Amino acid sequence: MPRRTKCAKVKKILKDTTTKYGVLALKDGTVFEGKGFGACTRTWGEVVFNTGLVGHVELITDPSCHGQILVQTYPLIGNCGVNPDFFESSRPWIKGYVVSDYTDKPSHHSSRLSIDRWLEASRIPAISSLDTRGLAKHLRQHGVIPGLLVVSDRPLKLSPLIREARRLTDPNASNLVAEVSSPDIHIYQPGCGKRIVLIDCGTKLGLIRQLTRRGLSVIRVPHNTPAEKVLSFKPDGVVISNGPGNPELCSTVSTVSSLLKENLPFLGIGLGHQILALAAGARTYKLKFGHHSQNQPCLEIGTSRCYLTSQNHGYVVDQESLLPDWMPWFINANDGTNEGIKHCHQPFLGVQFHPEACPGPTDTEFIFDIFLEQFG
Repeated sequence: MPRRTKCAKVKKILKDTTTKYGVLALKDGTVFEGKGFGACTRTWGEVVFNTGLVGHVELITDPSCHGQILVQTYPLIGNCGVNPDFFESSRPWIKGYVVSDYTDKPSHHSSRLSIDRWLEASRIPAISSLDTRGLAKHLRQHGVIPGLLVVSDRPLKLSPLIREARRLTDPNASNLVAEVSSPDIHIYQPGCGKRIVLIDCGTKLGLIRQLTRRGLSVIRVPHNTPAEKVLSFKPDGVVISNGPGNPELCSTVSTVSSLLKENLPFLGIGLGHQILALAAGARTYKLKFGHHSQNQPCLEIGTSRCYLTSQNHGYVVDQESLLPDWMPWFINANDGTNEGIKHCHQPFLGVQFHPEACPGPTDTEFIFDIFLEQFG
């Protein structure tokens, strides 16, 4: 009997330490090999690097990451594990995960399970033990690019994977917002204070918490809700959420264009900021490798203030295309791109960064208070 128990333990240990092989093949022919973890499967998406030191679980569950193979430049991932209390949505949205060094033994007191087990259950492949610094430098030099990520319990042949990667298309060519927006209407704190309609383009739960914390009743509607339906809720203001992909593909733009005629207070965040600008007649364009970090410096125009902000986007508003009634509000201190706009006369505001995600820890939460002041 003792011999059987010992043998069973050995088999379990061998099963838990089974080697997985991982390959990341970029569309330009560049290949990175490493150790696989998470699910044994294949996926493809836009390979994007993020320089955040913390908040990895929040990032993985951010709908703005849909369509992305996420590369973490922070060297050690997994030591904090996974706590569902920190989720920004009900599930992971990344297509794949790439890290330098991964540990399967979380040491944080709040951890409920490892990232490996979490990604495996979510059918998301991941790869470690590769040069993420070299990969990030490659993406900075050549721009973000589609990639193929394959994890298997058997050695992988590179040649067919390279050929497959060269045929990949840009995931931003499809309407990613339609895939992350909730199809149902949700009401938070009904009958409590002012009514806010939140147009869900891939909203983070942190955004909803910031609104409800200020005593607002939040009505969360799908991205394709027509203007007439939005107005039927008799809102005191409208918020357009963050989300993934190309803003020009969002049907929300035409809805917001109609709603602006009602002169209701508006706040656009992230993708919502870009949608607001498009609805007002401005243009957007794609950055070479985007802003994906927790330390993007934003200068408030007309002041000497600079705020550290959390950002996760690949597109920006073309500041030169703003119509005369609109003015830039914030600009990025690194590259001079637009980070915020506001109307000269109406209560319309938009910020590219995430005021609900404060690295400092409350840095730009005041954006919500300014929005509330517009109610009169």
